[in-house]
Amino acid sequence: MNAVNLAKARILVTNDDGIHAPGLQALIEIAEQLSSDVWVVAPEVNQSGAGHSLSLSRPIRSREVSEGKFAIEGTPTDCVLFAVKHLLKDRKPDIVLSGVNRGTNIADDVTYSGTIAAAMEGCLLGLPSIAFSQAYTHDHPVKWGTATAHGAAVARRVLAMDWPRNVLVNINFPDVVAGSVKGVRATHQGNRGFGGYIIERHDPRGGSYYWIGYTPQEREIDEASDIAAVRAGYISVTPLQLDLTHEAMRRKLVAEFAAENED
Repeated sequence: MNAVNLAKARILVTNDDGIHAPGLQALIEIAEQLSSDVWVVAPEVNQSGAGHSLSLSRPIRSREVSEGKFAIEGTPTDCVLFAVKHLLKDRKPDIVLSGVNRGTNIADDVTYSGTIAAAMEGCLLGLPSIAFSQAYTHDHPVKWGTATAHGAAVARRVLAMDWPRNVLVNINFPDVVAGSVKGVRATHQGNRGFGGYIIERHDPRGGSYYWIGYTPQEREIDEASDIAAVRAGYISVTPLQLDLTHEAMRRKLVAEFAAENED
């Protein structure tokens, strides 16, 4: 994909935290620093952890919240697909921006995140797509001002580059005030392990129900990773690819089955 002309760009803004999320407003502010043509299509309710899921077994409904702003009864992926293929089909967006997520989307998080998934859908539709997330500490206010102060400048630099068509960009802001950000690092996706667990509860009639909990595992952190950058106070910029093929293993499998295929 070629560099985007922001002066004429139509930007689609979405998220996974829902239409009323403060992070969505933060992303609208970022988008409006880049272009005057900004459209918002976001889930009606929180869709965190939805991943790259589509609503295939039920209809989705659209509600116009205000001019250029729509709420969808569906997933983040639904939102992007609805916007590109229906709402804005006569003049499609040039860019998809997703977020700003409440909490990081780094390391293993990217496989679960609806924020990342919305950017994936934009990428699949051939559009330059960026996901934004803001780190925070529980029981402390989220520093949205860090994202709004730095987001447009980082996005502008990224969008000025040529991208492969199967790549999206994942940006994470550290949990520091805007003036304390140390800089920007290009990183790779880290690995900290998924600490999933199940909590069992009982309703008033004695029936069981369950909560899925999530605690990241602590391990030695690669200094070139998104985890290390955010923890050190840097903005992390990570290119992610849609092609999940592990090339080294693929070559081993080719060799393993080569003789059989020749028969």
